[in-house]
Amino acid sequence: MPTPEFILRLREKVGVAPLWLSGAMAVVLRGDEVLLVRRSDTDEWTPVSGIVDPGEDAHVTAVREVAEETGVTAEVERLAWLTVTELITYGNGDQAHYLDHVFRCRWLAGEPAPGDDEATEAAFFPLGALPELAPRYADAIAVACREEPATWLGPLR
Repeated sequence: MPTPEFILRLREKVGVAPLWLSGAMAVVLRGDEVLLVRRSDTDEWTPVSGIVDPGEDAHVTAVREVAEETGVTAEVERLAWLTVTELITYGNGDQAHYLDHVFRCRWLAGEPAPGDDEATEAAFFPLGALPELAPRYADAIAVACREEPATWLGPLR
């Protein structure tokens, strides 16, 4: 799904000024593999992520985004990491910080395929043979793979 309607309405009022938004990232594990998508806007491999809709629980967003972007059915096991992203500037100049909820998820069913125009590819990768990832995505996967059930709060470094 493209930019949510509520953000487009906000952008009409604030232009490209930084927004404070809630995000949800799903680190979907299937044995020793993790689900990644190649984003159509940046060509990066990343875990599935999305913007939490107004009134929606972040864990619901994570599961919904996995289904929409990959056709995979997953369930949330736990909140692995709660952090704030750096300021992100998009190609059109829009800026945002995200209160990012990183969820460790379990694969239930389905083989990944791009489900919408946000991803050009979707696949499971062995944890020991991941494609090149931006540090924040590699960190999210590392935190989600920790067996310690406590949620990591704040930055890793």
